[in-house]
Amino acid sequence: MRPLIEATFWICAGGVFYVYAGYPFLVWLSARLVPHPVAKAAFTGQVSVVISVRNEASLICSKMEQLLASPDAALVAEVLVGSDGSTDDTVARLRAISDPRVKVVEFAERRGKPSVLNDLIPQCTHDVVVLMDARQTLASGALGRLLEGFADERVGVISGELVFSDGEGATAAGIGFYWNYEKFIRRNEALFRSVPGATGAFYAIRKRLFRPIPGDALLDDVAIPMQAVEAGYRCVFEPGAVVYDQPSESAEKEGIRKRRTIAGNGQLIRLYPRWLLPWRNPIWFEFVSHKMLRLLSPVLLGGAFLANALVMGQGLYKGLLGCQVSFYVVALLGWVGARRGWRVRVPAAAYMFVALNVTTVMALVDALRGRYRVQWQKAA
Repeated sequence: MRPLIEATFWICAGGVFYVYAGYPFLVWLSARLVPHPVAKAAFTGQVSVVISVRNEASLICSKMEQLLASPDAALVAEVLVGSDGSTDDTVARLRAISDPRVKVVEFAERRGKPSVLNDLIPQCTHDVVVLMDARQTLASGALGRLLEGFADERVGVISGELVFSDGEGATAAGIGFYWNYEKFIRRNEALFRSVPGATGAFYAIRKRLFRPIPGDALLDDVAIPMQAVEAGYRCVFEPGAVVYDQPSESAEKEGIRKRRTIAGNGQLIRLYPRWLLPWRNPIWFEFVSHKMLRLLSPVLLGGAFLANALVMGQGLYKGLLGCQVSFYVVALLGWVGARRGWRVRVPAAAYMFVALNVTTVMALVDALRGRYRVQWQKAA
């Protein structure tokens, strides 16, 4: 019995190591041994911009101003803004904008962002479509930088870089640490082959590669780019195309966002089971390692801890269990810090790691029971 428990421990511990350290190292190494750099040049055409909004009256005018008055404004031929059943002054404010490039499409019924995109993107009149959200702020020159990669005919989707401003407290510190880690992976995936998804707040796609996605899809910024990848094109990451956002100031708000995202990853298995097949998915290695295996992380962590506790009599296993307990104590300190407004990076990162795995369990339950809504719910 003991050999079986020991084997369980090492399998689970090895799985956790691969998910969070092994895969990032392998994709970093692959990007250096077999790099596929993107050919870039200044984009000389024009693009269509699509934005789906729901009750964004307080933000949409400033978004239009920063886009249409930016140094890259000449690249924008049209802006299609779909109001997804807004009940505030969003539509009225948009229609008050005098720029003829702004076209408002009002949907009386709230259906969710995927349905709005399915309707608006086919109406675009240009070969490249840029998708944005209302909340984030564009950096100067970001649009031009985003489009440079389309000089490479192999590139079908280009993702911008989301940068979080420095927030206060442990939650913001933990989010910043996690997001920098995530972007490290994406940069190397893009240099090696492709990123399995894009930054939903700011990315571009060749219009001919767009395929309608299910109306209940939670992760349109994965489903749309992955279909382009499936067609033989690359989805790359452009770190110079920056949009800024504020991190969540509380664990509760961040939990809402992450729970929906993780449930969306689980939903992808139901919507696109073929992506789990290596002969159907050109970036199976990246998709499974980055998107799918993380869903197993709570099971692996729990299995490693339980198996370790059952064989802790020997010195090696006693020391390993002590390391695990110490890590969770540090995470607990991070939890306390999040509630008291402390900003200490190591406890904050440990806390966010544990919180992410707890959220993963809840999100998978949501996905299995169908307890999710495609319509985005703002945290109070």
